[in-house]
Amino acid sequence: MAIRSRELGAVSPFLLCRNPLPALLQHEDLPHRAPSNDAQHAKTPQGSVTSTSSAPRSLLTFFRRKRALCSLDGRRETLTEERKEEETEARARDPPSPPPPMAASAAAGAPSVRDIFASMEYGPAPETAGLAQAWLDAHGRSLGHFVDGRWLKPEGRLTYTTKNPATGESLATTLQGEDEDVETAVQAASKAFKSWSQLSCHVRARYLYSVARTVQKHQRLLSVLESLDNGKPIRESRDCDVPLVVRHFYHHAGWAQLRDVEMRDWKPLGVVAAIVPWNFPLMLLTWKICPALAMGNTVVLKPATYTRLTALLLAEICTEAGLPPGVFNVVTGSGAFGSKLAMHPGVDKVAFTGSTEVGRTLRKATAGTGKKLSLELGGKSPFLVFDTADLDSAVEGLVDAIWFNQGQVCSAGSRLLVQESIASDLINKLKQRMGHLRLGDSLDKAVDMGALVDESQQKTITEFVEEARAEGAEIFQASDPLPRKGLFYPPTLITGVDSTSRCVREEIFGPVLVAMSFRTSKEAIALANNTPYGLAASIWTENLPLALEVALSLKVGTVWVNGHNMFDAAAGFGGYKESGFGRDGGKEGLFEYVRPVWEDPPHPNPGDINYKTFAASYGVQLPPVPGQKEVSQALVHVQEAEVPSVNRTYKLYYGGVQKRPDAMYSRPIYNPSGKVMAYVADGNRKDVRNAVEAAHKAALGWGKRAAHNRAQIVYYMAENLELRREEVAQRLSSLTGTPRPEALREVDASIQRLFHWGAYCDKYGGTVQETLLYGATVLIREPLGVVAIACPDESPLLSFVSLFAPAVVRGNAVVVIPSERYPLPALDFYQVFDTSDLPGGVVNILTGARDHLTKSLVEHQDVQAVWYFGSEQGCKFVEWSSADNVKQTWVNYGATRDWADVQQGAGEEFLYHSTQCKNIWIPMGEIFAN
Repeated sequence: MAIRSRELGAVSPFLLCRNPLPALLQHEDLPHRAPSNDAQHAKTPQGSVTSTSSAPRSLLTFFRRKRALCSLDGRRETLTEERKEEETEARARDPPSPPPPMAASAAAGAPSVRDIFASMEYGPAPETAGLAQAWLDAHGRSLGHFVDGRWLKPEGRLTYTTKNPATGESLATTLQGEDEDVETAVQAASKAFKSWSQLSCHVRARYLYSVARTVQKHQRLLSVLESLDNGKPIRESRDCDVPLVVRHFYHHAGWAQLRDVEMRDWKPLGVVAAIVPWNFPLMLLTWKICPALAMGNTVVLKPATYTRLTALLLAEICTEAGLPPGVFNVVTGSGAFGSKLAMHPGVDKVAFTGSTEVGRTLRKATAGTGKKLSLELGGKSPFLVFDTADLDSAVEGLVDAIWFNQGQVCSAGSRLLVQESIASDLINKLKQRMGHLRLGDSLDKAVDMGALVDESQQKTITEFVEEARAEGAEIFQASDPLPRKGLFYPPTLITGVDSTSRCVREEIFGPVLVAMSFRTSKEAIALANNTPYGLAASIWTENLPLALEVALSLKVGTVWVNGHNMFDAAAGFGGYKESGFGRDGGKEGLFEYVRPVWEDPPHPNPGDINYKTFAASYGVQLPPVPGQKEVSQALVHVQEAEVPSVNRTYKLYYGGVQKRPDAMYSRPIYNPSGKVMAYVADGNRKDVRNAVEAAHKAALGWGKRAAHNRAQIVYYMAENLELRREEVAQRLSSLTGTPRPEALREVDASIQRLFHWGAYCDKYGGTVQETLLYGATVLIREPLGVVAIACPDESPLLSFVSLFAPAVVRGNAVVVIPSERYPLPALDFYQVFDTSDLPGGVVNILTGARDHLTKSLVEHQDVQAVWYFGSEQGCKFVEWSSADNVKQTWVNYGATRDWADVQQGAGEEFLYHSTQCKNIWIPMGEIFAN
């Protein structure tokens, strides 16, 4: 099976508008100059297809116009002798008539159409900045906050001057906000939430629809201001960013309409603090505010320090569209000001896009506060090229992957991994293509790359490159001189490096591509996954089975096949590992802005804790000295006589076998009368290490098992638990003191819960997203990996089943800490697991002190998620410690839930926390044009 990278669907939508020369685009039938094989990329605009045999006629005309009117480097190209002869003969047959006087005078100062065709040279095609400058002038080039539907300029504030990175020109001043400004904005949003959240779904949808329409009316203004503010080429702002903004508002107007149907078990959070970076100032803020508003929340936005203007303009546009005051507010300030906004007690949710380091800081700052958090962080995305790829298309894809927006893209394909047999050919083609990239003013529609956002960014990129040079790497940069003014950096290719080099491991966030080779597909997957990041990747091959298998093997949130940097409102975007958690876009993105309908907003008060010493001591609670505590003696009837039951030793359970604890300590378990009912193993850090290793050995195979097979095993657990129904209920009653009928109901509920989650084994795997791609965008809900679960004391059997079962049915392996006070029902499950064909290592059970074991698990660098149901202090510690490798966490903030209730004990949130979403973009176009 072949998958065509040469069709339109394989190319990012905004690639179709590279290097326009608008002066002659009105002519329909322009001559078409076919590129040669060797210089194809030098003579073909970025994003054009390399084979047009099956493209639509209108698309062919589109590309022919561009090829006829654009030269990628603006330099004169030499015509072939054959073409010169053809032109000479044509002129001899049909000599041109003398031009009229006005045409002749015009020709004296500018090239004629014929001259343009002869040289294929093109000059600047500037976009006018008049409208954007007029908007700035209308505000006196001094902008305040936009709060509660109006401009707010408190006295005595410091200001920040925004400059055009391409020219250094000052554009406007904005305020450096203070604590009082945060308070004002959050109060306005809180007040607006009371009415906004109570509106009907249809009314909220009308508001978002109105914003979409109004943004469309001001598209040109937004595009120009974005390029002035950020330095990116106007064609990227005009053809990618702003259309995506419009698309998100339209798409989420639909979700606003459908909220009570599609999200009926969820409700809005409250006030959302959105903090966005400078690389896509307008587009990324839209990714936050659209789902937040659609679900009934209100928003306070803090834009990046460098790029504040379009956020303020959008707020004004929203007011023009009729959005009620206080629903969307914008405050400006420094990075520290953003932290103050995130920590405000009136903020219920923090949505952040930015660097991993800042994301870690936010995770620690919000730990234990009850605020919901989503993080879309950095990346070091691999760009894999196999020997079955169309190399010409791959080169064009690389241009989009790493030099789009000057490489200042979190999903930039900054690591080129190319199969060894084609590496030399691809690198040569790439170098030739790099020589034809044009750098210049952001408002010039004929440039490929604009300026970097700030001088500090330019310095950082230079340091990375020079460090690689000092290590012995080969540095290739185009020889063309950079513009004299502005913060420009040339497209750069680094080769001759290994996987330990800093430029390979760390995010450079600039127009720098690092290339390495691989031999086999397995090696390619290993190299691609050899990074703490997991945001995105692209795969280049004409072999569809290979592409899909590699896509499923990559630990990233988005995979593009024969394309890169394709986005749509209908497909969630976000990362794995240290690239964060949560999604922007699609239905999967809505869950970041809601909570279950039964749940009250948490208001924990854990106080200050010492993170270094919290739960650090082992064996603090010594077991009773023999003879000091009465031990409950179990008796059994044997031949009409009561005899002591065989003494049972409760051990740890990992890797499918029972193990004694490393330290050989035991801890007593008491019945309601205070008697020692049993001793269980007291696990420690080494036991955690062993259990996590066992879980990882099992996770890969378990996750790849057919969903039907996993379901059968979970149903088998229910069957085997029911066989021991009376026995388990009796032990549960003796242990907890609950009446026997109530204990039986808990056992029966546990059996029913196993059936419930078994049913979801093959019913939550994903869907096909309805994006703008001509092809299939496939959402796959993948397992997280190894999930650590600390169970509560209430309903010790039912809570244990309710927590481990959804994680297991979705393909995860788990390390479970059962109820610290009542662990025996979970330990009795050993025999259920062993008789239900559950592979060893899928479920691992460690008994001991909940917080001490949790500390070891949350600090473990190879545990992907931690679920903690315990104290407020433990919840704060888990969230704070998870920041080190950006684990996903789910905590209860010390609150209890009714595990017997279906919504509280078996709601959709369990599936949401058990999976992570991966979107795979697969183009098509072999038979029909799009």
